[in-house]
Amino acid sequence: MSADEAVSLIRPRDSVGFGLVTATPMNLLAAMSRRVDWEDLTLCGGLSLGRHDVFVHPNVHYRCQFLGGADRAYKAAGADVQYVPSFFRHYGVMMQRLGIRVMLMAGSMPDENGDISVSLYNGATLEECRRAGRDPERLLLVEVSPHYPRTRALAGHANTVNVADVDALVITDQQPILFPNEPGTPEDAAIASYAAAFISDGATLQTGIGAVPNLVAHALVEGAGGDYGVHSEMFTDGLCQLIKAGKVTNTKKTINPGVCVITFAAGSRETYDFIHENPIVAMAPVTYTNDPAVIAQNHRMVSINSALEVDLLGQIGADSIGSRQFSGVGGHQDFVEGTSLSVDHVSLICLQSTTTVEGRRVSRITGAMSPFGSVTSPRQLAGVIVTEHGAADLRGRTVRERALALADIAHPEFRDELREIARTLG
Repeated sequence: MSADEAVSLIRPRDSVGFGLVTATPMNLLAAMSRRVDWEDLTLCGGLSLGRHDVFVHPNVHYRCQFLGGADRAYKAAGADVQYVPSFFRHYGVMMQRLGIRVMLMAGSMPDENGDISVSLYNGATLEECRRAGRDPERLLLVEVSPHYPRTRALAGHANTVNVADVDALVITDQQPILFPNEPGTPEDAAIASYAAAFISDGATLQTGIGAVPNLVAHALVEGAGGDYGVHSEMFTDGLCQLIKAGKVTNTKKTINPGVCVITFAAGSRETYDFIHENPIVAMAPVTYTNDPAVIAQNHRMVSINSALEVDLLGQIGADSIGSRQFSGVGGHQDFVEGTSLSVDHVSLICLQSTTTVEGRRVSRITGAMSPFGSVTSPRQLAGVIVTEHGAADLRGRTVRERALALADIAHPEFRDELREIARTLG
């Protein structure tokens, strides 16, 4: 049926769930935006792509698990956007707890067996989509497109939904949303150079989004090392280029050798074409990819993630700026914890040393967390903090030692002040 016909099955008073990022059901949300009869509608999702008027309808309430640019824009426009703190791997459980009735999904065209690949996103909602489709009191609405790649599943983790479980199938001409490659700044390049020095031959890599992880991948392409493996929440252009350069073999991995294990992909058309039916890229649910016990089994695991601020105790803030919710917890702590469980592993937290607030330079290495700011990962899990001024390896260091090490990689303008604070600690 059409997207409008599918959306007409949703009640004016209802609850609707969907996945993150490249799982955003663009046509179904567009059709929901054409309806104006919502009386009390709850949406549950996060990191949505595009702009959809349904989010700003006065009778729509958005329980957001991870804020992206669009979600922040809805909130700024006066929409009822409420953040729900949660690990990425808990999103499906949270939807069960909330009793979400209608699930939305985007995927590839059904194959000859009627199986719809989740395509670019397995995440945390696939099981909930299946439950919704098989429950006569619930709905599963699925939009499919010939432009979405079919992805392979990690053995034991099927990544398809069969049309027999779908209540409404909407065939579209939707192109996957592309993510531009950020060239980065000179500061980003310096950070990537320091970070790459911690990655040894045969390491298993996890990278997040943004310029620095892609620049790290580029540095590895240019470097002499190789035999890398991939176990990552996200599959990026940087990882794709690293594989194409012959640097990724997955042969050294202790668990799932021979394949790159991911739960979603976001990047260029080249990256999407690369993972189409490619047996070396294996999709798995986030409950598996982000399980610290699974992460820890990988050979020389290296995680590369970002932060908004790090205080002198080593507390990492990556999802809020003071009381303002900026993004979400996602899988940040999962990989920081997973890499803490072996002396061969390392967690790299990368951030520029300063930012600009109202025309004034502000240090992102701070004496204490910003008032009302949240700690994304606690100090006891902090590994290596990297800025454009160097790397501070906090592992095994005392409170005062780590504080002084962090002060050393702050911007020179703030180092003396931070060193004075550091000497009072511990």
